[in-house]
Amino acid sequence: MEEQILVVPTQLFRELGRFHGFCGDAETYTRVLLDPRNIVFKPRSSVENDASFKQLIPYMLFCHTNAAGKTSVFRYVRGKGMGEKRLHGRASVGIGGHLSLVDVNEAVDVYRAGMQRELNEEVTINSCYTERCVGLINDDSTEVGSVHLGVVHRFDLEEPNVVPNETDIIESGFVPVEELLRNSEEFETWSSIALQALFG
Repeated sequence: MEEQILVVPTQLFRELGRFHGFCGDAETYTRVLLDPRNIVFKPRSSVENDASFKQLIPYMLFCHTNAAGKTSVFRYVRGKGMGEKRLHGRASVGIGGHLSLVDVNEAVDVYRAGMQRELNEEVTINSCYTERCVGLINDDSTEVGSVHLGVVHRFDLEEPNVVPNETDIIESGFVPVEELLRNSEEFETWSSIALQALFG
């Protein structure tokens, strides 16, 4: 049985106000896009190249600020086994993935249930943390971006301790923001956008 993933009509996104890059007004968009009346589940193969739908992706960044006020962010490289083949080998600061019909079950909040599943599958956070939704990312300039919409969540950890649960999350660790910004060319587009928006 093919995976059924959560999508929203691209036209609805345009009506709310299409943007390129990062938008910090998460509330305006998520209130409408995550309304049960507006989401549908479609076979993954049917929407991977269909720009009339946007696949909603929780995009989670893990941050730690030390006693001196210096912030570092969890960074990794996508191995060949990770879902989106078009991003293999690229550096990233975002953990996340597609929301699936399996997340519905009896969940009151399908989005949050799917986000928690993705988090549990991909990493273990060995620290207390706070989490907040800080914005959205849209990039229609790339093949991948034209069919995805990222919902950015920032996790602020008390300790810089995140362990990958997947063997395809490689070369991982916390890296100072200044170094990440200096090497922005190595990152997938969404990571570059998020780093500039949150720390640039």
